[in-house]
Amino acid sequence: MSIFSFIIYCFIVTITPGTTNILILSTVQNFGVRAAMSFTYGSVLGFGILLSGSAVLNSIFLNLIPSLIIYVQILGTVYMLYLAYQVYKMDVSKNTTSTNSAGSFKRGLVIAMLNPKPIIFALTLFPSFILPYYNGFSPLTVAVIGVTMIGFTSFILWVGFGAIFKEILRKYNKVTNIIMALFLLYAAAMIWF
Repeated sequence: MSIFSFIIYCFIVTITPGTTNILILSTVQNFGVRAAMSFTYGSVLGFGILLSGSAVLNSIFLNLIPSLIIYVQILGTVYMLYLAYQVYKMDVSKNTTSTNSAGSFKRGLVIAMLNPKPIIFALTLFPSFILPYYNGFSPLTVAVIGVTMIGFTSFILWVGFGAIFKEILRKYNKVTNIIMALFLLYAAAMIWF
């Protein structure tokens, strides 16, 4: 396995628009950088927990995982449709405080752990890239920490993007929310392709 290819793959998967990234952007737009960072820290912890659980489960149930993916896809699609609706109806004029629960650590944690993109990513990452080449506690731990840090880097880039373009995003709030909701709908559809 090429470590460079693995890192590039992980970065591409975590940086491309998905539920967490779009919600980070929306949180920066509507509640500010501080709330987005709190959300991001929760998302990173959730992503790390998800990767850890997946590493353990993939090690134990290597042959069972493919049959579970359809259930994750169904649940994930419904969940992403709900999030698209939430982003669509979000009104920045009614949410002027950065302490709103939309930008909370807890919400970031929960969303990261229920988000189908990282679930499917984690369930396929270990049997495809790690377990055929490395087995044991140490290599799996290094992989979990490394991929979590790649995810953190990607999330921070989305916070930065949101901070840089916050005024433009606020000026065109409804249009921005519609576009972000459409991206979530697209992501929900892409679960099936």
